[in-house]
Parts: sequence; structure tokens; C-alpha cells
Amino acid sequence: QVQLVESGGGLVQSGGSLRLSCAASGFTFSSSVMSWYRQALGKERELVAAIMTSGSTTTYSDSVKGRSTISRDNAKNMVYLQMNSLKPEDTAVYYCKARVGPPDSGMNYWGKGTLVTVSS
Repeated sequence: QVQLVESGGGLVQSGGSLRLSCAASGFTFSSSVMSWYRQALGKERELVAAIMTSGSTTTYSDSVKGRSTISRDNAKNMVYLQMNSLKPEDTAVYYCKARVGPPDSGMNYWGKGTLVTVSS
């Protein structure tokens, strides 16, 4: 059974930092592309960052590029999102997503999310 559990969210002042964590289980983590998404109130869910299986390739949305770093530890089945210089517009529920299975037939699995609130 695939499980993704996010943690590390909370209330932070503008300019502050947070490190989000996602603990994964129930699938071959090292073979799965992992991503962070976020959804602000009243808005669609959007990709924040993604990391390929080995961790050597990452991608970021323009909104967080230069302020955030995604990383993974395949030995611990963990993926992280370090966010710096946080802005009020970063306020959202942040979700961890795993792409499990072959590229042409895999499935997406989601965690329940962790709330990040950035005060001005």
C-alpha cells in the first residue's frame, strides 16, 4: 500500500524558511519520480518542484526557482523541499506526489498535504 506522509509545514514570517519532508512507503521509492505540488485557497494545484530517481535532475516552477531546493534520500525513502525567502503568496497546502510504475502506465499517488502559512 502506497503511503506518502508530509510534514514540516507551519506558520512562518515573510522572509523565513521551512523544510518540508515526505516519508514514502509501499513502493520502490528509488525508481519513482517524486514531486511537490501546492494548492492555495481557491486556486488549482500547481507543480512546485520535481526530482528524478537518482536525484541528479530537478525542475522548479518559476515561482520558487532560486528560493527552493528539492532533494531525496533513497536510502531513507524521503523527499524534501527546502524553501527560503518565503513570501505570503507561498501560502498553500503542499502535497507530495509519487509517480509509481512504468512511464507509460504508471500511477500518481498523493499525500494528504501539509499547510504552509506565510505571514506578511
